[in-house]
Amino acid sequence: MANNLDHYAVLGVDRDASFDEIKKVYRKLAREYHPDVNSDPSAGEKFKEITTAYEVLSDPDKRQRYDLGGDPFSNSGFGGGGFGFGDIMDAFFGGGTSQRGPRTRMRAGQDALIRVELDLAEACFGCSRELSVETAVLCEKCTGSGSANGSKPKICDICKGRGEVSHVTRSIIGQVMTSRPCNSCQGYGTVITNPCPECAGEGRVRSKKKINVEIPAGVETGNRIQMSGAGEVGPGGGPAGDLYVEIIERPHEFLIRDGNNLHMSIEVPMTSAALGADVSVETLDGMKEVHIKSGTMSGANVTLKDLGITKLRGHGRGDLIVHIEVTTPNKLNGEQEELIKKLAKSRGEKLEQVIIHKNNEKSGKGFFERMRDAFNS
Repeated sequence: MANNLDHYAVLGVDRDASFDEIKKVYRKLAREYHPDVNSDPSAGEKFKEITTAYEVLSDPDKRQRYDLGGDPFSNSGFGGGGFGFGDIMDAFFGGGTSQRGPRTRMRAGQDALIRVELDLAEACFGCSRELSVETAVLCEKCTGSGSANGSKPKICDICKGRGEVSHVTRSIIGQVMTSRPCNSCQGYGTVITNPCPECAGEGRVRSKKKINVEIPAGVETGNRIQMSGAGEVGPGGGPAGDLYVEIIERPHEFLIRDGNNLHMSIEVPMTSAALGADVSVETLDGMKEVHIKSGTMSGANVTLKDLGITKLRGHGRGDLIVHIEVTTPNKLNGEQEELIKKLAKSRGEKLEQVIIHKNNEKSGKGFFERMRDAFNS
């Protein structure tokens, strides 16, 4: 994205602007559009564009590659893939870095990750959460400059603001000049002589802050929500990284999630299964009625449409599948035994009667196939 921008236009400077002019404009724009001081939703993206433009135009090498139409962030010269004279000198004499000019103190911050636990209802319908996050935030005392009382960094006495020092060495081809980052200013070109006591010149401090996150309906364990600009503020008050909120879904007491569908198991007495009944079960949407048909066998299931999980991508919801287990009484009194015997006699059933199903019976499916279907339904 940054490569398609006109970096001069982003900063509002001429193409022949000096480093000091670029730096002055950059500081003004950075403070104006920093997300911590500008509540406009587009401020974060604008701040990143300003920082990228400054990173390119403040570095002589990157600026030259950019002016010639090349990739400013490529170290391989114009057009990519080249191996120039400077690369050969570095290989023989240890140039080590292609940096030219001072480094910027303002750098992008790191991304952060936080995990949030949800119950099944929150995952199904979505929710709002206020998170307390310990992270690096902009130092309010120096507004990210790192200097105390509005003071300015001092030009380095060693490199005179260049951020690098040159050395002349002898070689088989004569004298060769090589450059190294300045040890005195660490390559910044300036030295903070009066650091901010709050952040010790870092431009940022560790602090806890509250972040509101809207969790969409239909999330599940492992889903991540990206919050742009809510991560750590970078050194020198640089643009904040992103915050990733990872979802952890807690197991439900009796509902089991399978994608967008939910499963539950209920027990009904033999009489209800034989005669049929309407029973009420607890769902994520409150109490709902389940119709048990007469003659229901153990292992049967009833599907309640649109009572499952909200579809994260798309419309509607999954289903709630109710698995029915028919219970047989294990203790009968004399009267009950006589009633059962009369029922068996009236149906022509014998107590010792048994029927073995063959594999090609019951709709062409064998016992094990039907068992597998029951578990997979």
